[in-house]
Amino acid sequence: MRVKAVVEYLGTAYAGWQSQPEQATVQAALQDALSVALGVTVVKVEGAGRTDSGVHALGQVAAFNVPDDTDLHRLRASLNGITARDIAVATLEKADAGFDPRRDARSRCYRYTLVCGRPPSPLLADRSWHIAAELDRALLDRMAAAVAGRHDFSAFRAADCESPTTVREVASSIWRAQGHALEYEVRANAFLKQMVRVLVGSQVEVALGKLEEEAFYRLLGGGSREDAGPTAPARGLTLVSVDY
Repeated sequence: MRVKAVVEYLGTAYAGWQSQPEQATVQAALQDALSVALGVTVVKVEGAGRTDSGVHALGQVAAFNVPDDTDLHRLRASLNGITARDIAVATLEKADAGFDPRRDARSRCYRYTLVCGRPPSPLLADRSWHIAAELDRALLDRMAAAVAGRHDFSAFRAADCESPTTVREVASSIWRAQGHALEYEVRANAFLKQMVRVLVGSQVEVALGKLEEEAFYRLLGGGSREDAGPTAPARGLTLVSVDY
């Protein structure tokens, strides 16, 4: 039986989603837990996105195969009893036999959290980027609005990104106040490696007066990674949801 899981995790203690030798990863933790719960040696878990080291998730989607007679309610309880408290399997449900959480995804939504213009928040220390200065909200809103649509994001990706195409369709891109934090939420058909973090770092760079606003807009038409702003820290990023 093919199973679809929605997984939440605090990524602070993990070297990202994807299994790596001698590194703690979310994928490996889930595979180990499934092996114990099902009493088998290896269970292959596939994910919708390879979140980087320190990145969190509210709605990572994973898929794996289990025996046809598996009680999914009991399996979910077992997995949440085996994994550490920073990983939770929120839902488990039967999926189509060919379900692929990465290739079948139609869009993904990410959220980046800033704490700015005030002291750092202890409650958000592992889940936000602290900026001491107050940021111009109107300026941030203009830049976020410009990100929406179809653009060449070649300047807004990791230097080692190997994607053959750099054009992406962004369905929504907004900043919103959430308590004493600012949240940037962006939804697209797909993302380049570190694309959201570079977009945030570049917008903050403009808001701090270190990068021209017009330069940011020009880079949405393509450009060099060296001309964009810094990559925002991983701890502020959360994979919110994956749509199918």
